[in-house]
Amino acid sequence: FQQFSDTGSRKEHVKITSEPKPGFLERLSETSGGMLIGLVTFLLAFYLLFTNEGRALRTAKSLDEGLSLVVPLDSIHSISQQNEGRLVHLAGALSTSKPLFDPSYGLSIQAVKLKRNVEMYQWVEYEDSKEYEEDGEIKKETKYSYNTEWKSEVVNSRNFDREIGHKNPSAMAVESFTVVSPNVQVGSFVLSKGLVDKIDDFKQLSLSHLEDPHADVTRREDYFYHSDNPRHPEVGDLRVSFFYAGLSGDDPHLGSADKVTVIARQRGDQLVPYHTKSGDVLEILYLGDLSVEEVFQKEHESNTMKTWALRAAGWLSMFVGISLMTRIFYTLVDWFPVVRDLVNVGLKAFAVCVASSLSLLTISVGWLFYRPLWALLLALLSIVPILVARSRVLPKKQQ
Repeated sequence: FQQFSDTGSRKEHVKITSEPKPGFLERLSETSGGMLIGLVTFLLAFYLLFTNEGRALRTAKSLDEGLSLVVPLDSIHSISQQNEGRLVHLAGALSTSKPLFDPSYGLSIQAVKLKRNVEMYQWVEYEDSKEYEEDGEIKKETKYSYNTEWKSEVVNSRNFDREIGHKNPSAMAVESFTVVSPNVQVGSFVLSKGLVDKIDDFKQLSLSHLEDPHADVTRREDYFYHSDNPRHPEVGDLRVSFFYAGLSGDDPHLGSADKVTVIARQRGDQLVPYHTKSGDVLEILYLGDLSVEEVFQKEHESNTMKTWALRAAGWLSMFVGISLMTRIFYTLVDWFPVVRDLVNVGLKAFAVCVASSLSLLTISVGWLFYRPLWALLLALLSIVPILVARSRVLPKKQQ
């Protein structure tokens, strides 16, 4: 059943759908499907937590190995055969063989990367839903609102609840793209593709010094508009902006070339990945002029942040998995409001305790071959959440 109610504006409407309240067997069937998903999520958490610890420790050992072996170069303009195959550290300004062009808009820049970003003025649909029970049915009230915005991807209006009056073009007449310089150097050394990929600090290019490239294109601020009136665009109008990364030459409008710090293996006049004995790869690039110690400190900090982020993701995955697998107990008593609420709280507390204990235990197993004493300490710590939960349950039973 569908009921439409317009609010007086074609940019907003409300749709109400209703369906019979699912019976016990239907809810039980849905819960069983959720249990299977929960089991997969639960097992995935073990894999994520275990492999993350091995990766973190391997990366840390590789960084320590690199710090002990790295050779700072005296000059970036001469290539010493003594450093062939060694891990080297150098810092200097970026340089490229030729500028990057976009002939369609009469634009060129001496940089490592040039990105053309095209946006189209389009309709965008927003949903705001709420569910409630009425007359033994589950009703869902969805409010659809529409707004026009600049979007860099085509919004498919066929998926709108109401396309009439909110139709978007199916494609853009101008495409976005990113062009990369084929040869990037620091002094006499050529950067590998992996190092070039790390140059991604894109900045918007000012277009104030450029003329309108075509009669149907208007420049306003830092955009080229394909529009009759850029101040009041219509659906289907385009605007184009440009971004650059790694300025590689002195520019009267942008300043001097960007400096980078690189740590990689020297192979002739090329800087390529360095494979450590720990099985990791060192191929490091940072903006600015940094010392060896500063670079490796940043790498250790990045490794620590990544490790904790994956630990949190692993714990959350385990918590969700346990919650889905134990959801069936909630379904069995969901027609008793008081009991249902108590069971819900108990199941969440159970999931938190078990997820915390199993996460700590899995992390300790990951450390077993690298740091056995820390692994034993974590294994003992994994018992704490269970003991805490048990200590709270016993007084309640006595009461």
